Amino acid sequence: MENHCKPSLLFSVFCLTQLFTWVTTKEQKEGQILAYSQRTSLVKDQFHQGKAAIRIQNVQLSDSGIYVCHFKQGLFYEEAILELKVAAMGTIPKVYIKGPEDGGVCVVCMTSGWYPEPQVRWIDSRGENLPAFSETHTKDAGGLFSTETSLVVRDSSVGNVICSTFNPILGQKKAMPIFIPESFFPQATLLKSAFIVILTIMGLLVLGAIYVLKRVHSARLKVQRIQRELQKTMEDDLCTICTLMDKLDGRKAAYDRLWRKVMMFADCRKENFQAWTVTLNPASAHPILAISQDRMSMIRKDITMCLDDVFSVLGSEGVSSGRYYWEVKLTNMEGSEWILGVCREGVDRKEFYFESPDKGFWTVGRSSSGYWAYIDSGRASLSIRQAPQSVGVFVDYPEGDISFYNMSDMSHIFSVCEDSFSGTLFPYFRIKSGNVSMTISSMASVSEGEEGEEGEEGEQQEESKKGEDSPFLQRARDTLLP
Repeated sequence: MENHCKPSLLFSVFCLTQLFTWVTTKEQKEGQILAYSQRTSLVKDQFHQGKAAIRIQNVQLSDSGIYVCHFKQGLFYEEAILELKVAAMGTIPKVYIKGPEDGGVCVVCMTSGWYPEPQVRWIDSRGENLPAFSETHTKDAGGLFSTETSLVVRDSSVGNVICSTFNPILGQKKAMPIFIPESFFPQATLLKSAFIVILTIMGLLVLGAIYVLKRVHSARLKVQRIQRELQKTMEDDLCTICTLMDKLDGRKAAYDRLWRKVMMFADCRKENFQAWTVTLNPASAHPILAISQDRMSMIRKDITMCLDDVFSVLGSEGVSSGRYYWEVKLTNMEGSEWILGVCREGVDRKEFYFESPDKGFWTVGRSSSGYWAYIDSGRASLSIRQAPQSVGVFVDYPEGDISFYNMSDMSHIFSVCEDSFSGTLFPYFRIKSGNVSMTISSMASVSEGEEGEEGEEGEQQEESKKGEDSPFLQRARDTLLP
């Protein structure tokens, strides 16, 4: 049987059959459970009909359970079993609008005094269930449940919502509806405000875009005009540059021609080359050659002997970098044959050989038929205006250039150009025949004399001359170039 939480509960158990026609009217309270003391009583009104009933006052939740009624008379025994379920219907739900929450309107439903724990549902105007936002259940000291549940409604068109509380034992429910005005929804107001704001912004953007497009179009026209002007200016400048380049190329060609012409003169060469002190190496000399004690000159010991051999000697020091020159004075040249220049370190001079660049020799000389420059293909005839009393040898190691000058009239004799030099180049001297003597001018004495006259200031001026043009070159350029 079910309890509606009324003050008392009366229930009876039909324990009699047709064979049992008498029942005692005496109520047995021995062994009664203390929790039922003073709360229960036996109803005897229908004993004569074979019915027994018990009334429970102040029904409690703990009264739920299985009840058994025993009937006994003599040897006859029978019993009846009954399950008692206690249930309580709580208060009618109280529903109210809490306010905006999570992008919608929050509605709260509260109810109390329920047993067992009730089932709470939110229902919209169409009868469809709505998911609860939160739900809490609490139990008081008497074991009855209170429930608080909330719902967030985001659709302003919902209108009415119903909070329904259901007792699963009794199968009964209590419900309470509530109407939610559209004005309670924050997004409705926000949407209207946002629409107005967006419309205003869009209008401003359109006006701004029109203004910007006009400015861009105006700026584009201005840029195009500037580009045309710049293009014309660049074309004019390009024409000017081309004209200047042509003039520069012409002047450069004239300067190169002038430079080559000027460099044909020995005095100009001497200003751009460093004097090299050359001494002869007796260990490299042929036995027939006589080397002076100061190792600055040589001559054949016996000019009457006709030997098929090469009578040559090398300088003691070689050139492996920089620009250097030395002078060789020649005496008694009548009827004599000689060769001078430079050779690469390690050339073979033991047997008969021919001085040529591919063998490591760069030389000029005199034979019975005239003056010659010795090249790979043989020898080239030289046009000498005045017989040289002194020959200058100029070695430009970085540029791969070796030039020979007639120091008597400062004229150019011959030049040979290589891609580059490798190894050390040594001064080379050879007397083929005759009584000619070769004497190396003392470059050291010349340098010492200049230093004595100029002192330290002269040394500084000599260093500064390396990057400057000679007075002769300056005068020539001023004369030839515009």
